[in-house]
Amino acid sequence: MPQLSLHSPVGDLTVSEHDGAIVALDWGWGRDQTETPLLARTRAALFAYFDRERSTFDLPLAPAGTAYQHRVWAALQAIPYGRTRSYAELAAAVGSVARAVGQANAANPIPILIPCHRVVAVGSLGGYSGGDGAATKRALLDLEAAPLL
Repeated sequence: MPQLSLHSPVGDLTVSEHDGAIVALDWGWGRDQTETPLLARTRAALFAYFDRERSTFDLPLAPAGTAYQHRVWAALQAIPYGRTRSYAELAAAVGSVARAVGQANAANPIPILIPCHRVVAVGSLGGYSGGDGAATKRALLDLEAAPLL
């Protein structure tokens, strides 16, 4: 599976491709580096996002997951840049409960591109399974709170 790593403000990231779609974004530097056209495009899109020059991604994504997880991940992608939703609001949108939404968020294999960081707990930031946890979530939310260049 081709992978390409990049340095970012939230740590090193490795993006993986399979059958012409992005299937994973992981924290850390991948062992193998293969620059495909899609991975190069994804890296450029992530650089533009971190430089506040891009607020959306138009990349083919193919996260592995259950039908329920896909429903939650589609709802995540509908949350606008710079906005947040509570776990309860997202649960209502997909006809579920907040705990199940939290579990689907934690299982998201393509964070940032599928913006699970935009879901917060009522009265608090809530958890985050990527990077340095809540500090990474806060950094992503702060990045999106700043105006686009």
